[in-house]
Amino acid sequence: MLKQELYLKLQQKLSPQQIQLMKLVQLPTIAFEQRIKQEMEENPALEEGSEFSDEDFAAESDTWEDGEYEGESNIDTSDINIDEYLSDDEIPNYKTYTNNYSDDDEDRSTPYAQGVSFIDFLESQLRTFRLDEEEFLIAEFIIGNIDDDGYIRRDLQAIVDDLAFTQNIYTDKAEVEQLLKNYIQKLDPIGVGARDLQECLLIQLENKTPQTETTELAIDLMSKSFEAFTKKHYTRLMQKHDVTESQLKSAVSEIEKLNPKPGKSFSGNTKEVEHITPDFTIKIVEGDLELSLNGRNVPELRISNSYAEMLDTYKHTEKKSNEQKEAVLFVKQKLDAAKWFIDAITQRRNTLLITMQAIMQFQQEYFLTGDETKIKPMILKDIADLIGMDISTVSRVANSKYVNTPYGTFLIKDLFSESLTNEEGEEVSTREIKRILQDVIGEEDKKKPLTDEKLTEILKEKGYPIARRTIAKYREQLNIPVARLRKEI
Repeated sequence: MLKQELYLKLQQKLSPQQIQLMKLVQLPTIAFEQRIKQEMEENPALEEGSEFSDEDFAAESDTWEDGEYEGESNIDTSDINIDEYLSDDEIPNYKTYTNNYSDDDEDRSTPYAQGVSFIDFLESQLRTFRLDEEEFLIAEFIIGNIDDDGYIRRDLQAIVDDLAFTQNIYTDKAEVEQLLKNYIQKLDPIGVGARDLQECLLIQLENKTPQTETTELAIDLMSKSFEAFTKKHYTRLMQKHDVTESQLKSAVSEIEKLNPKPGKSFSGNTKEVEHITPDFTIKIVEGDLELSLNGRNVPELRISNSYAEMLDTYKHTEKKSNEQKEAVLFVKQKLDAAKWFIDAITQRRNTLLITMQAIMQFQQEYFLTGDETKIKPMILKDIADLIGMDISTVSRVANSKYVNTPYGTFLIKDLFSESLTNEEGEEVSTREIKRILQDVIGEEDKKKPLTDEKLTEILKEKGYPIARRTIAKYREQLNIPVARLRKEI
């Protein structure tokens, strides 16, 4: 039986403008610049230029109440879907003008280089061999499967199948392997074309000249005892290969000189290099901290005069055709969108500066001295409470932004850390404990590296009572292997 019921329900929803602002806050500088360019391409009412005052636009804005246009009440706006012209909820906020950088911002540019790629470099060497046309095409296809580290991670049978399906070349696994070993693995840098680390190191050892007893022992270790070598079972290796500690040490030293990623040694000037553009800069000026936001490449934005005049013209037109009514709605939507977007940029700038200012003041001692022991325990809630914003907003600022300081450029989120209490009852940052742990491991006897249990005892003696599992967690976060893998002869 059907029945009707009436009930109240409270819901909290984000407005399109709030969603837009959150997305802009999260963007780092480079992505933000691209987002502005994209918006300018999509919205003709938004343009780059000098200041355009609010007064110049007051006449039009006074008539933009609740999506209706004064003097033309018979225009039906009920079927207009705002999401259709602002896709993916990218709905901007409003204002008429924004200036995103100051006059004293430093003008910096990053040079770009042009040259040959790693694959092109290998293919140019391949042409020095005497191969028939089909062999060359197969070898060239194999090179195309080499990754940036110089390895072929794919199964050779999969390469054979791809040659048949995509190149119409029918071969077999034996021929592919023969071309790989006799030609591709002879290319420079030596070790390229290997299918795993063991093969990569063996290729380099076998191509060493002259071949000494140490080199031959290293080859023997790699081919017959690779697993035991990677686990540093040195006693077992000396027994199995009947060598002295001195001989084994020389062979291990020979292996350690090899390049585990030969592709990374390619010196071509088109090798992709990540260039970090800091979002903030902190300087020390006469003993005080000075914060600035990077906005040098962000253009000044304003509302298009022509679009504002166009709306005013339509407004004073007495009789409007259906096409003119549609034009009024289109122009109004674009002008609203432009104002929303400009306002969102201003709000983004204010949010970033307020958040970073609070972080800078919270960690003032560190920024003035550069001493990592001065970094205070700080979590997102600490900053959110200081600035009266949501934790998610602080997270968006910290997770994707870089700050340039007198002591280097790093992610803002690296300044955040949990706190632990030492024996004196003082709260200390986990960053400080990690640094002490790193120093202790760096000073250990590599012939008898410290176990996690021993590290726990040492840190307890230094006044940091920490559980062994916590030591293991911090060690892993620092990318430090277990004691057995840190052992040296």
